[in-house]
Amino acid sequence: ALLGMLNSCGSGVTVVNIDNGFGAAFAANQINCLANESPS
Repeated sequence: ALLGMLNSCGSGVTVVNIDNGFGAAFAANQINCLANESPS
């Protein structure tokens, strides 16, 4: 099922298991860090 979810995702979409709260938090943190970078 995970392979099907990953193959159907567009670019920039993260798929985590329902029990992977740490992975989801890490992905959210990475997105927030990218959004908060100042343009150079």
